[in-house]
Amino acid sequence: MQPSGKTDVSIDIRQKILQAARIRFDQYGYNKTTMAEIAADTHMSTANLYRYFKNKQDIAAGYASSLIAERIEQLRKNVSQEKLSATERLQTYAITTLRYSYEIASENRKIHELVDAICSDHPEFVHQKIETETALLADILIYGNKTGEFAVDDINVTASSIHVALILFDVPTYMGLYPLQQFEEKAKAVVQLIIKGIKKNG
Repeated sequence: MQPSGKTDVSIDIRQKILQAARIRFDQYGYNKTTMAEIAADTHMSTANLYRYFKNKQDIAAGYASSLIAERIEQLRKNVSQEKLSATERLQTYAITTLRYSYEIASENRKIHELVDAICSDHPEFVHQKIETETALLADILIYGNKTGEFAVDDINVTASSIHVALILFDVPTYMGLYPLQQFEEKAKAVVQLIIKGIKKNG
């Protein structure tokens, strides 16, 4: 039976397990990593490891959750700067998304294995990520309408469409397609096209 996870000790142990798994996933890949290896890396028995996570997929979900949380926190921090116009916030969103994905892919060449596993075993994480990012884009559009930069009638549909348009810069497994500078040029071009479509005329 798993512990409740509510005690400080349990939380600390779970974090140590996730950190060990993160290192092993990054080095050897998700598919080749076993529960026994993660247990050995955290200096505990495999049986004890199962008290905190029911299987490897559960650990992968915890790892993915931490990556998503880091990403969202960085996005919010960057796009919420008061000095930025709505246009600049949208540009910042795209570039921050790209650079974060590029960094993750550069640090972990086997990230595609984890992405595949999460999409297959925990699609709810992907849907939650999409909803959170779309909500952040919606906030930018609302701000743009307020400042008079944009003229967006349906905020939610437009935010969802922008999210889809930026998907190339959002997935680590795509990052090997181009050098970062070329990716940034593409991201800026896409954002400029989006802005032309939503800006307030006159």
